[in-house]
Amino acid sequence: MPEAKKPAAKTDKAAAAPADSEGSECRDELPDDETVPGGQSELTGLFVERPESTTVIKGKNVTFVAKVDSSDLLRKPNMKWLKGKWLDLGSKAGKHVQFKEAYDRNSKVYTYEMSIIKVVEGDAGGYRCEVTSKDKCDSCTFEVTVEEEQPANILDAFKRSEKKARDEPKEDVDVWEILKDAKPCDYEKIAFDYGITDLRGLLKRLKKMKKVEPKKSDAFLKKLEQCYSVDKGKRTQMHVELHDPNVQVKWLKNGVEIKPSAKYVFECVGNKRTLTINKCNLSDDAAYECVVGEEKSFTEVFVKEPPVTITKLLDDVHVVVGEKVEFECEVSEEGANVKWMKDGVELTKDGKIRIKKDGKKHTLVINEATIEDIGMYYVYTNGGESKGELEVEAKELEVLQSIADLSVKACEQAMFKCEVSDEKVVGKWFKDGVEVKPGNRIKMSHIGRIHKLTIDDVKPQDEGNYTFVPEGYALSLSAKLNFIEIKIEYVPRQDPPKIHLDTSSTGSKNTIVVVAGNKLRLDVEITGEPVPTVCWMKGDTVISEAEGRVRVETRTTLSSFVIEGAERQDEGQYSIIVTNPAGEDRAELTVKIVDVPNPPENVKCMGVGEDTATITWDPPKFDGGAPIKGYLMERKKQGSSRWTKLNFEVFESTTYEAKKMIEGVFYEMRVFAVNGIGISQPSGNSKPFMPIAPTSEPTRLTVEDVTDSTCALKWRPPERVGAGGVDGYIIEWCKEGEDNWVAANKEPVDKNTYRVKGLPTGEKLLFRVVAMNIAGRSPPCTMKQSVTIREIMEYPKIRLPRQLRTKFIRKVGEKINLVIPFQGKPRPVVNWLKDGEPLENKSVGIRTSDFDTILFIRSAERDHSGTYTLSVQIDNMQDKADIHIQIVDKPGPPINVMVTDVWGFNAALEWKPPKDTGNTDITGYTIQKADKKTQDWFTVYEHNRRPSCTASDLVMGNEYSFRVFSENICGLSDEVAFSKNTAIIGKTDLEYNKPAFKEKDMSSSPKFTAPLVDRVVVAGYSTAISCAVRAYPKAKIVWMKNKMIIGEDPKFLMQNNQGVLTLNIRKPGQFDGGKYSCKAINDLGEDEVECRLEVRGTGFLNMLTLSPSFSLSSSLYPSLSHILTSGMSNTISVITE
Repeated sequence: MPEAKKPAAKTDKAAAAPADSEGSECRDELPDDETVPGGQSELTGLFVERPESTTVIKGKNVTFVAKVDSSDLLRKPNMKWLKGKWLDLGSKAGKHVQFKEAYDRNSKVYTYEMSIIKVVEGDAGGYRCEVTSKDKCDSCTFEVTVEEEQPANILDAFKRSEKKARDEPKEDVDVWEILKDAKPCDYEKIAFDYGITDLRGLLKRLKKMKKVEPKKSDAFLKKLEQCYSVDKGKRTQMHVELHDPNVQVKWLKNGVEIKPSAKYVFECVGNKRTLTINKCNLSDDAAYECVVGEEKSFTEVFVKEPPVTITKLLDDVHVVVGEKVEFECEVSEEGANVKWMKDGVELTKDGKIRIKKDGKKHTLVINEATIEDIGMYYVYTNGGESKGELEVEAKELEVLQSIADLSVKACEQAMFKCEVSDEKVVGKWFKDGVEVKPGNRIKMSHIGRIHKLTIDDVKPQDEGNYTFVPEGYALSLSAKLNFIEIKIEYVPRQDPPKIHLDTSSTGSKNTIVVVAGNKLRLDVEITGEPVPTVCWMKGDTVISEAEGRVRVETRTTLSSFVIEGAERQDEGQYSIIVTNPAGEDRAELTVKIVDVPNPPENVKCMGVGEDTATITWDPPKFDGGAPIKGYLMERKKQGSSRWTKLNFEVFESTTYEAKKMIEGVFYEMRVFAVNGIGISQPSGNSKPFMPIAPTSEPTRLTVEDVTDSTCALKWRPPERVGAGGVDGYIIEWCKEGEDNWVAANKEPVDKNTYRVKGLPTGEKLLFRVVAMNIAGRSPPCTMKQSVTIREIMEYPKIRLPRQLRTKFIRKVGEKINLVIPFQGKPRPVVNWLKDGEPLENKSVGIRTSDFDTILFIRSAERDHSGTYTLSVQIDNMQDKADIHIQIVDKPGPPINVMVTDVWGFNAALEWKPPKDTGNTDITGYTIQKADKKTQDWFTVYEHNRRPSCTASDLVMGNEYSFRVFSENICGLSDEVAFSKNTAIIGKTDLEYNKPAFKEKDMSSSPKFTAPLVDRVVVAGYSTAISCAVRAYPKAKIVWMKNKMIIGEDPKFLMQNNQGVLTLNIRKPGQFDGGKYSCKAINDLGEDEVECRLEVRGTGFLNMLTLSPSFSLSSSLYPSLSHILTSGMSNTISVITE
């Protein structure tokens, strides 16, 4: 009894993956119950060994092995195990499905294993393994069949459960062999004899055991392959071979019939049928069928997407903390997925990082860059990768106004104030190293760039050193708070006033420096008894104590000078005068206002290179009261609003060379001035300039002609032109051995040829050519050898064109223009003769140049025929050439046409040749006949070469006249010669008994003898659809589109020519497509035919005419075939017989 087929166990080394001799993963042998598909198949592509289809017992283990050769691969291949078409088994890895991978460094072979543990029925089906590596890929398919485990003796499953033991030993009988050879009607009797009760199960098992011979197809000689694999965007072809070459086939996609189109092309060659799918996309990944009658052939098409490559790589980015960062790349496919990573971690969208996708462009945006964002950023696709480095520079914090020491009395308010350059900076306040916490008396504020600490109701314990520390910066601002105790002393004597002015902290005696826009408060302590009177003055102007921007605040022993928002006009000499009865004191001080400088001026480009430009500017007129430290530069493309910083460190000079620019693009520059206070406003934009370089030198400078005082030169354009193009060329010459080059032309010449004139005769000269453009002169192209300026004698020679070496024939009225080149130095004398006489005909024009002569006739006449002789002569040297011109015209009619003999149904004709042959030979005659009754002329002979002929098959009883046309190369003669006599075909003595006439009833209902045919037309090209109808009496014709009657629409023209019906559609558009029908109606009935008209864009026509793979059977598709062969005529009429 045959056993179920079981794959061989995996025990040999050939089935195992190669071991890694240098420490690769060692794999134990598989258990005995694990199976591996055996057998080898022919290997192609990347696979060294492919997994094979197998049959496995339910509950057993099975392992599939695939080996890939990586010797030609740049990186490790990627292996996928799939079930069906799309189910990736990698996501199902676990106890039931396990994967292993090994690599042999010696053979460079990767071994991949997939094991299915304890196979169940759901594991049966088709599987596919796919390996990819950059731009290479390969795949293979295999099948898994799961069978139930059978008992040792399978007959026990079908026999009765209770069976009496038999004492007599019985010979073993193979029931299966008996059943195989038995007739189906005997199955039940055999089962009863051998105790088998499950007859139905027995029959199922027997059906499986029988070897089913593959049924030979009655329709197919060769069926479709099991599957086809094609890259996206490519084309694929499926072939079948048929027994009957005349049978029709249908192609189905997912059960839906495919119609022929630009994408799906059907071919029929003998008994071979081919389906071609052009420009495959993912929608073409489907199941296909070829149907012939009741038989079908199945296959599947797998469309593989090509790897996505990166066409524009990432650039490195350098920014300052807080600026926005953008990494941008472009890929080869629109809508492709990319992965952004940094330090091995994939980046996703969050509040700080945004990922944008615009067609092929992908952008990674980082808002407000920080130091932590520094690093290397990667972008990955399935076909490539790119990286870019991000550098983030820490932003320096500038102190615009520092805090100042304060001296306050009890119960007064103390306020520390500072200003920094960044509005977003926060900080903390400390007193004697201890952080200050806000309370009822202590308040902290942060408005814009200004930070304040306010202490109300100052007490002695508030005295100390206060410090402001900005977060994130190694910077601190400190000031001291002095508490002034009020002591009242009674001094019996008077003290003269005294001004206690301390300006030592400003660096210059009695000079106070204030940043423009800041507040100045100068507290001056005054002593004296009685309390002195204080007066502040600027020059001769007294400063009042009223409220205002510049004011004086006076207390008993303290006078404060306040300037709110210092301005430049506040700068100057100030004086304070205090007086009391005991005396007077006076102090002078200088207030200096410093500010950011004015912007630089006169920014301009002084020179450009291929990718560089030299920029200069003038220093600002006002330096802001502080020395200029340097400058910052920015540039942008013309028309753009995005400025790019060129330097982060200040540049001290006023001349800067900008680099890394794009040649041919207009740029603008602007400059900022920097002093100790800050950065100025930007200067005005420079005039747009373009980085551009001169071209390379011209090439192939050669001498074309030399005379006694001129030299003609020619050359080739430069190999590298650049974005500036070529404005022209300058030609220079100098004598051999000297270096004094003389320009031959003042203005550049556009052409690549030039004749240098006014040269010294007999001198040896050198020549060179320089290309000019907006960037200046190119390197010169100099001739290696000198040229002697002396005319070279050259014999005269006529170079007669080939078509003039034989007789030149033209028709009367045509235009003649003969260009005949010649050579010779000095310039030859040209002379024309006709038939040996001087050419004096005014209708013949002659024009002669240095190298050719032209003979032209606007309208040729017969008297222009003759032999024209051209001669060119230099001194006693001469060359001649004869040109034979023949002007021909239509001939005259023949002469003396006569009917010379008549016999039976024949007539003999003779005539003489015409007097005027049209200046050429007579090529033949055309003879026509007409009977006296109808006078309709019919051609008897064409191109008859002899001046005689015999007209046969004449009708008895008719009288015929004849006419003859002469013919030459111009055509038939305009006049015709008629025969002077006629030919009478006499009747015989036979008597004809005319039968009685019986009128036949010709009435019939309309019936279309030729139907309408489905059409595919191109939009914008006029077309027509036609059919033929037979009816009597004459039928009424109604044309309809989509069941709607077509009225008097000027777009449609309906014609009826003896039953042939044509609907002309003028320049159809997309909306003119649809179902057209034609209905014929008369009193006896009606008939209707219809067709479908499809209108496509002009791209469809380009595809049809340009695609080398397009093949079309005109017998199957007359409409498309007619479009291609007729060149899209204005009216297309197709009648299918």
